[in-house]
Amino acid sequence: MLGKFVLWFSAAMFIAYGLACLASPALPAGYAGLEFASSDAVPEIGAMYGGLQTGFGLFCLLGALKTGYYRPALVLLLLCIGGLALSRCFWALSGTAPIGSYTLGAMAYEYTTAILAAIALRKQA
Repeated sequence: MLGKFVLWFSAAMFIAYGLACLASPALPAGYAGLEFASSDAVPEIGAMYGGLQTGFGLFCLLGALKTGYYRPALVLLLLCIGGLALSRCFWALSGTAPIGSYTLGAMAYEYTTAILAAIALRKQA
């Protein structure tokens, strides 16, 4: 039950945010304080925040709907979102400037999602 909840919630969040970022790469750039300094910037932000997150969300949806994808989708959440959380935390703590609400919110979501995915995997084993 926990695993299905994590997958459904993650699917909804990643698909919704991914499609929003696909439609407007300026959205995530603005949240993170990024600037489009070259002609490669918009396609990069659109692809990574829009395309990748939408595809990631669709795989979570597949895991919620199809038994054969349930465990792989939880492993994907644990490894990818857990990796984001650890990397974001490392770089947030390595800097000298105080971190903003975007980073704090992202870390809270990422750690919570990764931990819940790990618990769901552990319960299944």
